[in-house]
Amino acid sequence: MNALAQVPADFLHALGTLRKAQCRSELRLAEIPAPSRLAPYAVALGAEVFSRSTRPGRTPVHGPAAIAFTKENTPGASGFAGTADDEDDELATGRFILLHDPDGSAVWDGEFRIVTYIRAQLEADMGNDAMLGSVAWTWLVDALESHSAQYRAAGGTATRILSESFGTLAERPETIDIELRASWTPASSDAQAHLEAWCDMVCTFAGLPPLPPGVTPLPHRRLT
Repeated sequence: MNALAQVPADFLHALGTLRKAQCRSELRLAEIPAPSRLAPYAVALGAEVFSRSTRPGRTPVHGPAAIAFTKENTPGASGFAGTADDEDDELATGRFILLHDPDGSAVWDGEFRIVTYIRAQLEADMGNDAMLGSVAWTWLVDALESHSAQYRAAGGTATRILSESFGTLAERPETIDIELRASWTPASSDAQAHLEAWCDMVCTFAGLPPLPPGVTPLPHRRLT
């Protein structure tokens, strides 16, 4: 029997909506192996933001709806990686995972759950800002609202990580990484706006313009 014939219609619809999502050209988005233990069905995307790109305009996502990820975690063969110069500076990385349990989950308050992760490196002195974590969470909320992505039961954790170098690497400056791990329940199986909001948030973490009014880009640094 065709594997897709066993996939719930709601999950197939969700995958179709992910395919329609639009991303900034600086963001490379590709399908990655999805976790197999969090839900019966899942699809995962990995994102990287670079300082420049050879792909003009906003590029559609092609990979996520090509194949359903079941609890056996069958890897997809499609998806895409950007063609930007390999020497481009990586400003931020992230993961976007869409989970589906046809039986629903009391913890999720629904049949779908979106789980995300974003990490970006900042100048070391930015880590002293006590508001950094709450600002990162505000970016998430604002991004979802700006894309009219309806959701509920949102939660997350923002973490600041100090990196110090020693020995032969002692000349490297101290750096701070900001990590945001968040999850929320979409109001329906339409995940397009949620993925687009998350992509914009990854770019915001990377400090890329343009930004929403009143948002200041964070300085970024890449270790050499």
